[in-house]
Amino acid sequence: MANMMQGTKGRDWANVVLALCVFFSPWVIGFAADVVPSWNAWIVGFALGALAVATISAFAEWEEWVDLALGLWLAASPWLLGFTANVNAMWTSVVLGLIVAAVSLWAVWDIHHPHAHA
Repeated sequence: MANMMQGTKGRDWANVVLALCVFFSPWVIGFAADVVPSWNAWIVGFALGALAVATISAFAEWEEWVDLALGLWLAASPWLLGFTANVNAMWTSVVLGLIVAAVSLWAVWDIHHPHAHA
């Protein structure tokens, strides 16, 4: 179990980096003036960061499921919140959301298949 926990630390730090990417994307990609996708990125980025820090300090599987939901939300949000016309914001949300979801699925897979790497 301790070995599995050690293996999750890299993904947890990847989630911190992804959270920062999501949070700062409105400024870096240049859509900060568009309120809806900007606030979406800031809220999701903050939530991802908070969960990543919590997971680093004390691992819990539910945090990975919440990360997965946030990643899927981020990927779908251009259509759900109506900002598909802003191509930069749309593709940033979709790509980062799918990466967050993939990292979360990887973590959940490892939890339920601890011997898959042996």
